[in-house]
Amino acid sequence: MNAAIQPGTGTGNAVVNAGNLRKLYKNKAALDGTSFTIPAGRIVGLIGPNGAGKTTALKAMLGLIPFEGQMSVLGRDPRTSRDELMRDVCFIADVAVLPRWIRVGEAIEFVAGVHPRFDRARCERFLKGTKLTPKMRVRELSKGMIVQLHLALVMAIDARLLVLDEPTLGLDILYRKQFYQRLLEDYFDEDKTILITTHQVEEVEHILTDVMFIRDGKIVLDSEMDTLGERFVEVLVNADRLEPARALNPLDDRSLPFGKTVMLFDGVPRDQLDALGETRTPGLADLFVATMKGTYA
Repeated sequence: MNAAIQPGTGTGNAVVNAGNLRKLYKNKAALDGTSFTIPAGRIVGLIGPNGAGKTTALKAMLGLIPFEGQMSVLGRDPRTSRDELMRDVCFIADVAVLPRWIRVGEAIEFVAGVHPRFDRARCERFLKGTKLTPKMRVRELSKGMIVQLHLALVMAIDARLLVLDEPTLGLDILYRKQFYQRLLEDYFDEDKTILITTHQVEEVEHILTDVMFIRDGKIVLDSEMDTLGERFVEVLVNADRLEPARALNPLDDRSLPFGKTVMLFDGVPRDQLDALGETRTPGLADLFVATMKGTYA
């Protein structure tokens, strides 16, 4: 395929519509004609390396920066209706933003004071199942307890759009999995939409309904997760079939020990690829690597 998938492949009403976004920092484009649609009731991963434009896209969506282009979030332009918009949107950055000096009770008071849809009773019900107490300071908490506090604050906000910017940065894999699993089980429903930005593909793959890859300020892949396996096929190509395999223009081509070669194809019929070697459905990480190498655009 020679171009990114057209955005807006999901179903339902669009929560976010972005068209031809452009943002320059010192004459470098952080967003370069970026367009995408986020349907309602979905969990969308915006995935890209550092400096790809993820955070800039979020800031535009939340009305935190000026930009060129069109943007509608929950039917509002974030540049002119930010205060009204933020009544229905919750933005959570990584867990490191919790001040180490703050007490658990103070963190709850702060979120309750800044977000009109915060449900204090729901937050306290969640904390009852933990060892957290109101007087504990963040610096006294283990990583697992910080995750529990973060989850309690997030899941007590009844927002239509939840935006998570690298929410598990610095946590080990055990706590990352705990964070996302509890978010999926205890927060998400058909009335809520979650947008997650990260460069750690494996940690979100299992919960996403949709994925967007961003590179150099452009969306280069925009797809429902369910359709990825229908479009993309990875082949362990037999040594005697390398020439006909390369003639099919693989997205990625990497060598393995013992003379084996793995190639990644987009849109080539599987029965045609079966003749080249063993086929399998690639993981999201494989697609991400191919995209960031520049072989797919």
